[in-house]
Amino acid sequence: MSHPLIEDRSAQCALMTRLVFDHLTNWITAAASEHSLDLAAHIEERTGASRRSAQAALKRLVDAGWLTRSGTARRAVFTPGALRQVARSYTLHGLQEDLPWQRDFAPHFALPRHVERMVQHGFTELMNNAADHSGGTSVTVSLRQTPTHVQLLVSDDGIGVFDKICAAFSLEDPQHAMLELSKGRLTSAPDAHTGRGLFFSSQLADVFDIHANNTAYQRRAWETSGWKKGRALPRQGSSIYMAIALNTTRTLDGVMNAWSRAGDGIDFDQTRVQLRLLTSDGKALDSRAAARRVGSRLTTFKRAEIDFEGVTDVGHGFTDELFRVFAKANPQVELVAVNATPRIEALVKSAKAA
Repeated sequence: MSHPLIEDRSAQCALMTRLVFDHLTNWITAAASEHSLDLAAHIEERTGASRRSAQAALKRLVDAGWLTRSGTARRAVFTPGALRQVARSYTLHGLQEDLPWQRDFAPHFALPRHVERMVQHGFTELMNNAADHSGGTSVTVSLRQTPTHVQLLVSDDGIGVFDKICAAFSLEDPQHAMLELSKGRLTSAPDAHTGRGLFFSSQLADVFDIHANNTAYQRRAWETSGWKKGRALPRQGSSIYMAIALNTTRTLDGVMNAWSRAGDGIDFDQTRVQLRLLTSDGKALDSRAAARRVGSRLTTFKRAEIDFEGVTDVGHGFTDELFRVFAKANPQVELVAVNATPRIEALVKSAKAA
């Protein structure tokens, strides 16, 4: 039987080895691109490791799929493998979001062209949001490619997106902030932004998560339910994660076209409002105040689908306020009820006819 102290030291060594390996994967992709002929020497110089340790690390990285080795036994050539990752931190003051993409990230990944275009859009939009809206001082970005997906994580140390929206629009609940965010065209700086960035980034992704202010919401492209609450990460600022399948048929133009009535992606003039963001399972939407929250900012669109999925009970006041009062005051906005139960459809029809 081994001694507990020996077991403890062995566990510490194993943990240290794992942590070193995890650290290597944050920068080995870029290093392999820039030092393909002298990668072992570069690892030695960068980490202070011995030649033997560097060679062992390279073998492990090749075996794990992070590197590809070619050349000869005496003259090895290393290039990025099927697994790739770049992680960098930036000061937000004066940040030009296109430069990190062009300089530090794009050259080191091998993505299908249409996927790369979507990742570029999400990357620059989320970086710009952090720079212009977070109120923070720094942002950390990680981009990882696997054989099946590309994954982007952008984290800042600012106020947090939900608190920012609540403060800018006099909202009291992060749930109401998420409702507004889900409509699109939401910005706290209308003179400089159109409110497209976060909305379209979420629509491009197969998986999209927002963590801020001890609140989390997630969207899965294959689920018809849209946005739903997630498990929050206790951290300062905002963390936004998006993942896109490499074999997706989705394109940036296709996503933008879907939210344009003309189908050309020029105008962002139609939206969908998920009513389940206003309530929890089994609870009714019964108030005119809730209906006014739904109608908030819909005058910036020409068409709005009011999505009742997950909502089984609404009151007369809610449907009257939205489908009669709001509709008559704003005839230029077409309101369309979708995924409604027969009873809710009848209430909507009654309100429109009143």
